Amino acid sequence: MNKTAEMTSRTRVRRMSERANYDLTAIFATIDKALYGTIAFQDGEHIHAIPTAIWREDEHLYIHGSNGSRLLKVLQTGTQACVSITNMEGMVLARSAFHHSMNYTAVCIYGAFTVVPETEKNQHLQHFLEHWLPGRWQHVRAPDKTELAATTIMRIPLTEAVMKSRQGPPRDDLGDMDLPVWAGIMPLHLQWQTPQQVVEQQNQNLPGRAVRDI
Repeated sequence: MNKTAEMTSRTRVRRMSERANYDLTAIFATIDKALYGTIAFQDGEHIHAIPTAIWREDEHLYIHGSNGSRLLKVLQTGTQACVSITNMEGMVLARSAFHHSMNYTAVCIYGAFTVVPETEKNQHLQHFLEHWLPGRWQHVRAPDKTELAATTIMRIPLTEAVMKSRQGPPRDDLGDMDLPVWAGIMPLHLQWQTPQQVVEQQNQNLPGRAVRDI
């Protein structure tokens, strides 16, 4: 049986509520397609929305960064946050300008982040790298103690979350159907390009070499 996230005052979709979905399997699938999300939070003086790399493990969303990150420092205070993730799937071209739209799947997650224990950092970073590029972890050097100590990993439970999606063709007015205008869907998807190998080590303070600003 599929689990569902409980609807709350923050996750209730008010406009076009028929597009809302609280099924966790669908929410997880949307998150797993994404490489980054935007985290909105308030630091007591200002409101910020910062994009950052994300990954999912079971029923938690994870982020990581430098110990000096303002985002991570504020989240460690227990402040409430909202994470938004959107996968664009197609531009919807209608016969009228008004009815142009887009096909998308988006998730919003609400709650507070908590810090992952030091002893778990390495395993979670492995999940992160494997999410970005499956199979990569076995070919690279694992983080050392210094790198792990300089890194903070945080997670937020996926218990208060909602997905909203728009799919399908344009919804033209009946009176516009005979207009001599092309209408349909222009699919969008993430496309991997040919890898570009970096031969020269850049911006590294190596012995006998000056650091170049390029």
